[in-house]
Amino acid sequence: MVVLGICGMSGSGKSTLAERIAQSLSCRVLIIGQDCYYRNHSELSFEERMHINYDEPDAFDHDELYADVLALFEGKPIYKKGYDYSKHLRADSGGLLLPPDVLLLEGIHMFLDKRLCALMSLKVYMHVDIDVCLLRRIRRDIRERGRDIDNIREQYLSTVKPMNEQYIMKYIQEADFAVMRGGKNALAIDAICAYIGARLLA
Repeated sequence: MVVLGICGMSGSGKSTLAERIAQSLSCRVLIIGQDCYYRNHSELSFEERMHINYDEPDAFDHDELYADVLALFEGKPIYKKGYDYSKHLRADSGGLLLPPDVLLLEGIHMFLDKRLCALMSLKVYMHVDIDVCLLRRIRRDIRERGRDIDNIREQYLSTVKPMNEQYIMKYIQEADFAVMRGGKNALAIDAICAYIGARLLA
């Protein structure tokens, strides 16, 4: 199994890149987003959950993600995880995911866990201008996650921007490959797919 890690700021195009790569490959591909491994806080009220810092490393259950990826790497199925952004709660479906030929992992802190990085054949960093990321995030959060502009602004200034500067921008040092302009960069997609194809044939 070939494991590819995709890291970068919120709104940089990680999910789009993963989807475009999956569409370009003719083998079994599985995409796992780090957002599905947010720690659950069902004991808190919705108002309290709204004020959690979802951009800091500890917001995610890194051990759970690593255990699932390791299981797939060893040829074992895992249970599908999920997250409900409108309620700020985990929404695991319980369905089974079988080991693929290619596993695409994407998330803002995907290069934090050295154990996970050791399983990756290629580590890709999305190097996109911060203003472009913000505009994409605004559009996505309004259309897909039921947020309003005031909520997006508050979250961006209080957690997204500071965590990007403190952590996420530095992950480029862990990357093997940097993608400019976002997830629709056709040349980058072709290059990554060519690499994956060669690894599958090796």
